[in-house]
Amino acid sequence: MTKEIQIENSLIAKLTDLKYTHRADIRDKASLEKNFREKFQALNRVNLTDSEFERLFKEIINPDVFASSKRLREINTFTREDGTPLHYTLVNIKDWCKNEFEVINQLRINTSDSHHRYDVILLINGIPVVQIELKSLEVSPRKAMQQIVDYKSDAGNGYTNSLLCFMQMFIVSNRSNTYYFANNNSAHFSFNADEQFLPIYQFASEDNKKITHLDDFSEKFLSKCTLSQMISKYMVLVASEQKLLVMRPYQIYAVKAIVNSIQEHKGNGFIWHTTGSGKTLTSFKASTLLKDNPNIEKCLFVVDRKDLDRQTREEFNKFQEGCVEENTNTETLVRRMLSDDKTNKVIVTTIQKLGIILDDDSKRNRQKAEKGIATFKQRLEPLSDKRIVFIFDECHRSQFGENHKAIREFFPKAQLFGFTGTPIFEENATYRQIDGTEGSYVTTKDIFQHSLHNYTITHAIEDRNVLPFHIDYFRPEKNVTLGSTEHKKAVANAILKKHDAATHSKRFNALLATSSINDAIEYYELFKEIQANKLKEYENFVPLNIACVFSPPAEGNKDVQQLQEDLQQEKADNKVEPEKKKKALEAIMSDYNKQFGTNHRITEFDLYYQDVQQRIKFQKFSNADYQRKNKIDILIVVDMLLTGFDSKYLNTLYVDKNLKYHGLIQAFSRTNRTLHSTGTEKTIKPFGNILDFRQQQQEVDKAIARFSAEGTDNPKEIWLVDPAPKVIEKYQEAVKAMEKWMEDKNMVAEPQEVYNIKGDVARVEFINRFKEVQRLKTQLDQYTDLSEEQKAKINELMPEEQLRSFRSSYLEIAKKFKEIQQKEGSKAPENIQQLDFEFVLFASSVVDYDYIMNLIAKYTQDIPKKQKMTRDQLIGVLSSNANLMEEREDIIDYIKKLEVGKALNEREIKDGYQAFKEEKITVKLAEIAYNNGLEFEALKQFTAAIISRMIFDADKLSELFESLDLGWKERTKRELALMDELTPILKKKAEGREISGLKAYE
Repeated sequence: MTKEIQIENSLIAKLTDLKYTHRADIRDKASLEKNFREKFQALNRVNLTDSEFERLFKEIINPDVFASSKRLREINTFTREDGTPLHYTLVNIKDWCKNEFEVINQLRINTSDSHHRYDVILLINGIPVVQIELKSLEVSPRKAMQQIVDYKSDAGNGYTNSLLCFMQMFIVSNRSNTYYFANNNSAHFSFNADEQFLPIYQFASEDNKKITHLDDFSEKFLSKCTLSQMISKYMVLVASEQKLLVMRPYQIYAVKAIVNSIQEHKGNGFIWHTTGSGKTLTSFKASTLLKDNPNIEKCLFVVDRKDLDRQTREEFNKFQEGCVEENTNTETLVRRMLSDDKTNKVIVTTIQKLGIILDDDSKRNRQKAEKGIATFKQRLEPLSDKRIVFIFDECHRSQFGENHKAIREFFPKAQLFGFTGTPIFEENATYRQIDGTEGSYVTTKDIFQHSLHNYTITHAIEDRNVLPFHIDYFRPEKNVTLGSTEHKKAVANAILKKHDAATHSKRFNALLATSSINDAIEYYELFKEIQANKLKEYENFVPLNIACVFSPPAEGNKDVQQLQEDLQQEKADNKVEPEKKKKALEAIMSDYNKQFGTNHRITEFDLYYQDVQQRIKFQKFSNADYQRKNKIDILIVVDMLLTGFDSKYLNTLYVDKNLKYHGLIQAFSRTNRTLHSTGTEKTIKPFGNILDFRQQQQEVDKAIARFSAEGTDNPKEIWLVDPAPKVIEKYQEAVKAMEKWMEDKNMVAEPQEVYNIKGDVARVEFINRFKEVQRLKTQLDQYTDLSEEQKAKINELMPEEQLRSFRSSYLEIAKKFKEIQQKEGSKAPENIQQLDFEFVLFASSVVDYDYIMNLIAKYTQDIPKKQKMTRDQLIGVLSSNANLMEEREDIIDYIKKLEVGKALNEREIKDGYQAFKEEKITVKLAEIAYNNGLEFEALKQFTAAIISRMIFDADKLSELFESLDLGWKERTKRELALMDELTPILKKKAEGREISGLKAYE
């Protein structure tokens, strides 16, 4: 068995081969700072006095990761003792490769609060920039990730008060498996080893093959110039969010390919990066690198439609504040293109505005020519012989062929680059109408010549950058004509029946894609009618919030005209009975205004469209009344939002329109954005859900085959989740295996027997076995194509009551093991250290705080003999869910003291519960005070002060024991014992917030 120390020594040897200097003499804070001073003075050619260096050092040490990262990359100024300014850098920012690279190991940062020892740290010019934590082969690298987060959350850990504040990146490895991720402030740096983590990466080669072995990773990633480029060029400081991003390997290769094509005059090229892979970040980085290229006059990032223009501009400015300005009109665009100001070197614009500028027959150019005024095109003549770079987003868009020709003719020295998630090949090259005439639509390669880099949806699903799909090919029970009202009624009823399962109990939201504006209107009216009838029929029916969006007749509205340039179906539909469609949209918007308290008008359609997008994009998981009323459950669309729209909270697409090839992939890809779970936002999103009401399996198969990575034998196995029968089979195997395991332990396979499991080894085994049962059950819960027989079989394997009881037992044991992990850390038994509880599998958005409080209120209002839910059933619902694990005990005690029949409303229940909790804490504090010989009021004030400030004060703790006249050893012992008892109470009162300084006592 290879030990950690052997892996560490091997890594240091490898880094030495890569020309790093191993500094075995740097093992503590003092030697680290001494080395930095030497490097700093040599780089900046200055000798600082001791007092100057001390003052400089205080200036540069900043606990804010973002601020420190900016300082690392900039020229800074320091005022010397004689008043003269010293302009300095911490590293050679002009040529990072020429810095000095060193490796240190087993650095110990000794502070009053922390005695952490770090495995391996890489220094650039004396600055610690990369920390590498190593584990033996048997230990998951996730544990090293958890360790780093734990280190960072400890008070006095060195990341806030030493040179470690400049740390840019973390690497974790057990030698065979290696990951890396960016450092960040705590708001963007949370990790739970049993749930999910902030973005982590595995390095890969240009053809997307993973490089995971530490030796290979070191060779490819940690060579001096490669690491320099990663930090200086391929990390992005997101100003608006004050966070660091590290680019993924495929993004880096794409940027390099574009930059190399420009430097070497290699002509045009296209990047095939799948939808959801972060094309905006890739294009932003390419644009900013070109900004510094003196041979390039302008870089235009070209999008289709005004909404994508706004979206891209906002994204660019998020990455770098004020990076691009808004082009309010075509005139502004022309002025910015002619401007010599460097801030105007990168421009985001729409293909429509470019078309107007370069088209002699455009209305604006004709008007200017008739008045004898220089046209847009004439004014741009000085740029015609300059080197201009055009980067096109989604380069297969309509009308691109026409604009491509105009650009090539007017800018003969231009280089054109296109990004696409779905290239046009010969198979999917179609004829499209352009301004009422038929025009051939050539392939992406015909237009852009060279394929520069590929990262297909197959790669992205394998990397878990996007999710696979589950497709339910729906067939109505009766034979109905496709597109008829009967067909739509069958579809609408099926959607209402399946929506809860599809969206995981309304956690997510859905789109319904229809064939035409008339179909969208009819569907909207059908849903209104069906839901109104259900409200009359069923007392407890909760209607879905259903909205609809399609573009109105343009009628000279430039915003709408721009939107419709890529909404061919809507543009055509609006030519037939435009007034009828306009009135229908006005009625839909009126309903929307009543539902959401807005005041949108058709004359300002763009504002309505933006509002609709925001409600889908920023959906949160909560059953609070406010959130329920303000979310859209289903949005009915025609062309809108089926391309270019991203929302991690959208997981379902209902399809009642014909789709194929790139249109199909684009539409499906609205559903498969990953969702990382952090904080209270517990959910699980295993796949994008597609419910196809047109039985288009043949078209799906063709699209998967065409848009998969070359050399993939069976792409459907990657793209699609297992069909229901296969998952049921796996579920059956998992249930039977757990039951047999329990029987082998001489136990009946029943939930109550879990409490008789002897020893931690066996309890760990139960955790792992039942977790697999729950994982498969959670997946099946989201399948919309289960037959009644399949549902019966699933229930037969483990009835809901039994499953709920097992969940409760699981959570009870898991909670105890979690406490051991947190309390004992690396001292805990290895099998407990490595446990991943995946509490997210046991967390339901339905069973949240409001839901439970509402249930308890109903429980008190029932007449005892006619109770819909008994007290034991109510406790069972609570106990089987991970959402309220920390509060479960208190809620159960509260339920037990309530009287059935003594009716209380939800507000009274909530107030009563809070008072009950406070009373419990007060009683516990009185008991703790008595047992420790302390004054109750003093202890109460001590805890209240901690919660009000969210800061633990060690001096105040010592003051509590002053009157007892104890020796320092005894006082320290008593303080630690007291904190053992107080910490759970403080954490409970903090309600999930972090108390600064408390972790040292846990």
